[in-house]
Amino acid sequence: MFGTQALGANPGFGSPTATTTTNPMKDFEVTSPPEDTVSAMEFSPATLQQNFLIAGSWDCSVRCWEVEQSGKTVPKSIKTMGGPVLDVCWADDGSKVFIASTDKQVKCWDLASDQVAQVAQHDAAIKTCHWIKGTNYTCLMTGSWDKTLKFWDTRTPQPMMSIQLPERCYCADVDYPMAVVGTAGRHVLIYSLENKPTQFKQQESPLKYQHRTVSVFRDKKKAPTGYALGSIEGRVAIQYVSPLNPKDNFTFKCHRSNGSSGYQDIYAVNDIAFHPVHGTLATVGSDGTFSFWDKDARTKLKSSETLDQSITKCCFNSNGQIFAYAVGYDWSKGHEYYNPQKKTYIFLRSCYDELKPRASS
Repeated sequence: MFGTQALGANPGFGSPTATTTTNPMKDFEVTSPPEDTVSAMEFSPATLQQNFLIAGSWDCSVRCWEVEQSGKTVPKSIKTMGGPVLDVCWADDGSKVFIASTDKQVKCWDLASDQVAQVAQHDAAIKTCHWIKGTNYTCLMTGSWDKTLKFWDTRTPQPMMSIQLPERCYCADVDYPMAVVGTAGRHVLIYSLENKPTQFKQQESPLKYQHRTVSVFRDKKKAPTGYALGSIEGRVAIQYVSPLNPKDNFTFKCHRSNGSSGYQDIYAVNDIAFHPVHGTLATVGSDGTFSFWDKDARTKLKSSETLDQSITKCCFNSNGQIFAYAVGYDWSKGHEYYNPQKKTYIFLRSCYDELKPRASS
């Protein structure tokens, strides 16, 4: 893939060297970032042995970097889509990247040949794309603002299955054998992916305001058992699909700060990612911070310092050593606060120990 070599044996990072003054935490800055806000970001799967980072942006581009052991990032390739990119995902073997765009198409970027081809189509912008590797099938799942969820064998132009959603797809996540889809109108739909995709449950969001992001979690390193849902109102819901006790489900406040006159300033939760080893989670928000949480202990592990722009996306690499987060304007304060002089950034942080669960008493 791109003629790269494997990373060293040491799973950690070296020490950061020169970095930008906009980040007081001195995390590693990714070179040649997108020219507009990052809307999607994913690390390569463990099958690749190396760390590659893919980011899609509102500048209609998708970029790929290799992350070296030292923390240095090497730009590898860039592709331009027919509209702003809303989501990206990797094939399980790391050979391909799928790119969902407002141009109503999903393109497949074959990294070995560096060629791009259309593999999916909707009647409106495509908000989410996820690769599903099942026990007896593989396919691409796409969710759109045309109120449909579609499943594709990417070798054929027609979908294997199309499911009508109650509203526009706003967010989704897949961890086989479960998919969770959040739509407008605060609907949450859970699908079983075994044999063929079938709806398991539909429920109303436990959050009172529009949700923006969803992430599936596994319990005790076993099967996926629930999901975390983040809303525009600075709140996250932890929801088990089949809770043993109704009290297992709870919500917590995050990305809020004390404003003037005793009121709280409330910011959107833009993204949620679960640590692949520890099962703890990260949230990022419009307040320009990230936080690490232990959902089982119901406690915050760490809060970042505040950056001067929103954090729009985040992800962990496959072994949980690196936390990537994207900084840029998310339009949460309207057009009057947009400053074209401010750059978009992606930072990488060595995070493994910071995400360790709180020791049980």
